Amino acid sequence: MKLKQRNRDTINGLLFALPWIIGFLCFSVYPLGASLYYSFTEFNPITKPVWVGLENFRMSFSDPLVWKSLSNTLFMAFVSTPINLFAALMLAMVAVRKFKGRGIARAIFFLPSVIPMIAATMVWIWMFDPTYGFLNNFLSIFGIRGPSWLMDPRYTKGALLLIGTWCVGASMLVCMAALAEVPVSYYESAQIDGASGIQKFFYITLPSIAHVLAYQAILSFINAFQYFQQVYVIISANQGSATGTASGGPSNSILMYPLYIFHNAFVYLKMGKASAMAWILFIIVSLLAVLMSKLARKASENAGVE
Repeated sequence: MKLKQRNRDTINGLLFALPWIIGFLCFSVYPLGASLYYSFTEFNPITKPVWVGLENFRMSFSDPLVWKSLSNTLFMAFVSTPINLFAALMLAMVAVRKFKGRGIARAIFFLPSVIPMIAATMVWIWMFDPTYGFLNNFLSIFGIRGPSWLMDPRYTKGALLLIGTWCVGASMLVCMAALAEVPVSYYESAQIDGASGIQKFFYITLPSIAHVLAYQAILSFINAFQYFQQVYVIISANQGSATGTASGGPSNSILMYPLYIFHNAFVYLKMGKASAMAWILFIIVSLLAVLMSKLARKASENAGVE
């Protein structure tokens, strides 16, 4: 009877999970397998796939725009990640302090993270306007002539970094939780020994939350390699059209790898090459994730976290 009851419970559990299983197979496993197959074919929505072997991968590695888009994406990953983590940590250290209006401050810090990215990007496009934008008007108060943020390739990446730093509310919450777990006795002992605030930060705070920061860095890296919405909206707004064109901004300075995959798939209709590029991206992100996981594990061990 117990065996029958156990089998019945197993069947009931599978039936409850069946909708999710079907969705996972249809919308995750099948597209993944299909993209792997198409990466070895010449394929577009009009013609049937034709097997070409490794030709799409060879074309991808010989395409200068692939390397350009990859370098832009790596720049965002390696530069935006530490900047965003630093901003999130600083905001968290302010938010955990006890002061009047702390709840309002926390809400203000977190609010940008709940604004839809497309709407937020449109606001930033207005702020970056060289003539009427808030940033250049603010700089003009000090006699500084602001640049064309989104039209000059020297400043486009800096503009993207500002947009990314503005939305660190989710990381801030994680850092706040980590800071709350640091024992107060550590700071009290350091206070007795005459440690300064900077010494407390570098010798107590950072080592105690290093494993959390490493985990956040992994997520930030993965998100950086999916950087698409912001640049797509910016380029479409500057061109005045969102369809039928393929651009990477001024001198391709904001041509991100996912955006170039999109161009190949839906503008150039080279879906075989786009699939190959997607798998190249998958391999790169997987290797970086494994490397950073090892670093996170080491940080956890050094911090005494099991």
